[in-house]
Amino acid sequence: MPGATSDPILWQPDEERRSRSAMSAFLAPASAAAGRTINDYAALYDWSVKEPAQFWECLREFVGFRFSRPADAVVDDVRRMPGARWFPGARLNFAENLLRRDDGQPAILFFGEDQVRLSWSFRDLSRHAAGFGAALRTRGLVPGDRVAALMPNMPETVAAMLGATASGMVFSSCSPDFGVQGVLDRFGQIEPRVLVAADAYYFKGRRVDCTDKIQAVLNELPSVEHVVIVSYANDGAAAFTDPRMVSYEDFLEKDAPAHFEQLPFDHPVYIMYSSGTTGLPKCMVQGPGVLLNHLKELRLHTDVGAGDRIFYFTTCGWMMWNWLVSALGLGATIVLFDGNPLHPDPGVLWRLAEETRLNVFGTSARYLGALEQAGYRPREKNDLSNLRTLLSTGSPLPAEGFAYVYRDVKADLQLSSISGGTDLNGCFALGNPLLPVRAGQLQCRGLGMKVEIYDETGHPVRGQQGELVCEAAFPSMPLYFWDDPDGRKYHDAYFDMFPGVWRHGDFAEITEHDGLIVYGRSDATLNPGGVRIGTADIYRVVESFPEIEDSVVIGQKWQDDVRVVLFVKMKSGAELTDELRGQVCSSIRTQISPRHVPAKIISVQDIPYTRNMKKVELAVRRVVEGQPVSNREALANPGSLEYFAGLSELDT
Repeated sequence: MPGATSDPILWQPDEERRSRSAMSAFLAPASAAAGRTINDYAALYDWSVKEPAQFWECLREFVGFRFSRPADAVVDDVRRMPGARWFPGARLNFAENLLRRDDGQPAILFFGEDQVRLSWSFRDLSRHAAGFGAALRTRGLVPGDRVAALMPNMPETVAAMLGATASGMVFSSCSPDFGVQGVLDRFGQIEPRVLVAADAYYFKGRRVDCTDKIQAVLNELPSVEHVVIVSYANDGAAAFTDPRMVSYEDFLEKDAPAHFEQLPFDHPVYIMYSSGTTGLPKCMVQGPGVLLNHLKELRLHTDVGAGDRIFYFTTCGWMMWNWLVSALGLGATIVLFDGNPLHPDPGVLWRLAEETRLNVFGTSARYLGALEQAGYRPREKNDLSNLRTLLSTGSPLPAEGFAYVYRDVKADLQLSSISGGTDLNGCFALGNPLLPVRAGQLQCRGLGMKVEIYDETGHPVRGQQGELVCEAAFPSMPLYFWDDPDGRKYHDAYFDMFPGVWRHGDFAEITEHDGLIVYGRSDATLNPGGVRIGTADIYRVVESFPEIEDSVVIGQKWQDDVRVVLFVKMKSGAELTDELRGQVCSSIRTQISPRHVPAKIISVQDIPYTRNMKKVELAVRRVVEGQPVSNREALANPGSLEYFAGLSELDT
């Protein structure tokens, strides 16, 4: 079982790598702040959660997070959740902390699926951001106004975010592959005054025109006064007739000087959205604490520094885009890719890694699984000599995924499975350049995050599964939810189960090595016979069968109890036979437990995912139980839900 003493170490840093890591360098100022010697991660973590004011101020100074006016305190009451105030009295600008570098070195390297290549220096990026911000102010926008982006993952999206936040506006983004209703479900709630949109994007070799979608969105967004149209790949913007529209080039104010509005630490910078698979997405308003936490995760836990090159496969609708962009604040080069990561073949991102000499490669567990299924072995085809860290998130990375990386990607590599959420725009548990990597485990809890696992009575436990919670406030908590004047939505989202304690909604375990294992979403856990079971273990076993491409498992209400039902997507040419069903059940029984054995195994044509590549067990369960799924626009493949409706096999 995961967490056992026999868990092998797959990788550990040598003394040279440990000693030159930023985490090692942080031990000295941490010791000075604490007034005692801190010489390993266990002691560092313990100090960070017991003395949060000391830790966060020490971190702020270490990563160079700038205030134009100092704070009166670090935090007023770290025990108050929600409601703790961080760095009261301080003045700063979010974008200014990202644009500290202004030289000719590359800030952004952009790769489009259509083979377009762009390189922007830090000076180029500062010029674009200044011009965009000046244009917003000229058109009457003021701090607190919203700027929304319906954009691919390209440099102009970053410039729009920086220009907006430099002037105190609040930025929010969606990927252009969202349907019209999905965009309206998000932007319609926050009423932006400016919309930035690309006229097209590329996916699987096809140019997808966005002109009709943009106009349909505008027809339902009366708050929008100006629409900035970005011509994708400079292939010529389509003709628009709406008088609010202007090209990106004509919108920018050329040669505008830099302007950074100095604002409180609790001034909003981002609005992020929950997945919204069971209703309208929640709109989470976030402040500069997001950046301070990102710099901790990037500099200390990921060891990113000036001159490094970091990539994450993401869209602008996922928090990993915000996370990646924060690396600019460390003077690192961010590498952007827009398109399908497996088109025209599974090697596209690894050729990008080789060409850009990537140091950090970020992706999803599902992508790594797809690579393994395709038989692609980057170590045999690509020069990855500069790559030192691989990050995985989106869903738990099983032990087999760890094995694939060390066998077929690179042996001398820190593989960091990371986990957190859009809610905090960051991680509760992640990698560590000082610690070993063990199969199926996240290396550590994040500094300053007082993470525990609670049993059903609300008591901390070790070595057993339970609810992942955070017992103290942290700077990247949402400031508030949009349209939630009494804070009820915010409270109900995290604090209804354990008052004053953030319940994140993950079913997890802290191991004897002080690592973390995530077993899936706690609201999707199975409960046959009253025993809670995480879903990740089942996927690990089922998807090891070569005939099975993908799967989703739910708990179906059945005869005053709950039974486990497994749906599988078969590989092309494979068939779900009774013999295969028996083999799957036998493997689950012997490798996990008899309680995990599904009562039914049913073949379906596709498995539903959110646009952030997470399986949606809850939506499948609702369909199976005849309940409505009100916001299918949140899914990457909403039509897949139809395969689960009215299945006769579920009636017996």
